[in-house]
Amino acid sequence: MAMLTVTGSISANIPYLKHISPLSKFINIISSKKPTISPISINNHSENLSSSFSSRGWIRIGMQHVPAKKWLCRMHDPSSPDDEYRSSRNIAISLFKRYRNVVERGGGDNLKEFIIAGVNSYALGCTDEGLRNELLDMKESGLEIESMQGFGGNIRLKSKIVSEEIDECILWLSIIFITILCTPQPTIVRWSSATPVSDEILLQWKGFCAFIANAYYIKGMAWLPVKTLQLEQMAVMGRAEEPSVVASRMRLVFSTLEVVSPQWPRV
Repeated sequence: MAMLTVTGSISANIPYLKHISPLSKFINIISSKKPTISPISINNHSENLSSSFSSRGWIRIGMQHVPAKKWLCRMHDPSSPDDEYRSSRNIAISLFKRYRNVVERGGGDNLKEFIIAGVNSYALGCTDEGLRNELLDMKESGLEIESMQGFGGNIRLKSKIVSEEIDECILWLSIIFITILCTPQPTIVRWSSATPVSDEILLQWKGFCAFIANAYYIKGMAWLPVKTLQLEQMAVMGRAEEPSVVASRMRLVFSTLEVVSPQWPRV
């Protein structure tokens, strides 16, 4: 499976956090042996985002310039159809297929494929609500989505879209988008100035994602206590999800960070 690799070092010049998690008053995740660095910020992204494609069709990733078409080919499975990213409808279908693939067949490479497709949709200027509307339109029309091809043969099942699946799929996507916004900018430059995530979802999840991003960048952590993140949810949303659900959300954030901003050599 093709994997996106974004090169470049993380410097100490990390933007300051405008949103301070309520939990940060009680829990300090910054090691006392390291220089104090303010947590990663989520700035007003609608003002800071610039066009990622120039007239020559190049996209900027970090400090590199890569031909846009070549970068997109790197980011998804080479066996995928060529028109997978040519419209928001196609992007929504691609994401939904990959979401179902993770749910039905487990994480690992399947989760990475979903994340890469999500990063692609971010770079191409998609929004969570725009893709939600695409899926809702397909649900209302009764469209059946074909499953991705498995290892066992060429048989692919079709099934209709369920509302609960749309909600969870788009939440996963929103968490990926917010995680990208928590990285030292510009990790992935976006081909749109449109806000990628709705204000309501951003308010609910920016502290959760920023908390994990700080642990990843500042302490080199790849996991956090689930209870810690449940406390964050309680502070922001007034409720906490089940431990297994919180663990899966955390895994999604850490896996996204590993895709867009790898910190350790791959064995």
